Amino acid sequence: MASNENKKEKLIEMKNLKKYFPMKKRQVLKAVENVTMDIYKGEILSLVGESGSGKSTIGKAIIGLEKIKSGKIIYEGREIDRKFRNRRSEYNRNVQMIFQDSLSSLNPKKRVIDLISEPLRNFENLTPDEEKRKVSELLEIVGMNREDIFKYPHEFSGGQRQRLGIARAVATKPKLIIADEPVSALDLSVQAQVLNYMKDIQEQFGLSYLFISHDLGVVKHMCDYMFIMYRGRFVETGTKNDIYKNPEHFYTKRLIAAIPEIHPEKRTENKRRRLEIEREYLANEKKYYDENGRVFDLKKLTDTHFVAFKDKNLRNNGNSEKGGK
Repeated sequence: MASNENKKEKLIEMKNLKKYFPMKKRQVLKAVENVTMDIYKGEILSLVGESGSGKSTIGKAIIGLEKIKSGKIIYEGREIDRKFRNRRSEYNRNVQMIFQDSLSSLNPKKRVIDLISEPLRNFENLTPDEEKRKVSELLEIVGMNREDIFKYPHEFSGGQRQRLGIARAVATKPKLIIADEPVSALDLSVQAQVLNYMKDIQEQFGLSYLFISHDLGVVKHMCDYMFIMYRGRFVETGTKNDIYKNPEHFYTKRLIAAIPEIHPEKRTENKRRRLEIEREYLANEKKYYDENGRVFDLKKLTDTHFVAFKDKNLRNNGNSEKGGK
């Protein structure tokens, strides 16, 4: 369900993906329920939703860190199974991940040269000099010094450690990088710096990103197509213009209204709009979820824009404000 399915080649397909977690009293948490999406080569997609929406579970399912209950993950036309995910497989080379917590994802006992070389050693037989040269080149790509190769993770700032994580992910020249909240722990100025490096790398290598975030403000300048997620299902999908200029689902409008306003003179108006959207959301909640709180199936509004409604004819009933910025 992407915007340019006739123009680009599919890299990964997810069909009816389900992931449940057991709870007390034989209950289950439906973290991901019947999710279907396509990732195209050279495209930046974003998965956006609050904590617990299921977005990170999808990313981990693709990389193999979460076992799915049912459904299919298809890579370049071939269904992914356990054998296809072995450490030295082509899939593991071509699908990499950047994690939110750079400190815990980097072994504190290893130097930078070993941290970044680790994925390389699974696929290439480089001499020590070749390895050193390769790692130095990767550090330069993310704006770090060649001399940093002998340092340890604790010697760097949060933004620098995240750049190390990016260099490590890029090392094998993957086709897809899953970036799970890659800048959420960083200051705003550092966020912009890291995002710019990620954008430059995407353009340089022509790779795809699945950018996972809770913040619509962060992904605004990164993505081509967006998937808004709540309660394990997609509530709205569309191009950047569809989502930011014509949001239809109240959950999407709430996320847009939550984007911090950088202009002080507009903050009062932004707060008023946020409260109004919240009131309308509570008054119209039944239009968007069934009696069990389940998100309705997506319905097509345009060739690129899909929204979860009980009946798409109900869209915007009693609501004239889009909620965009």
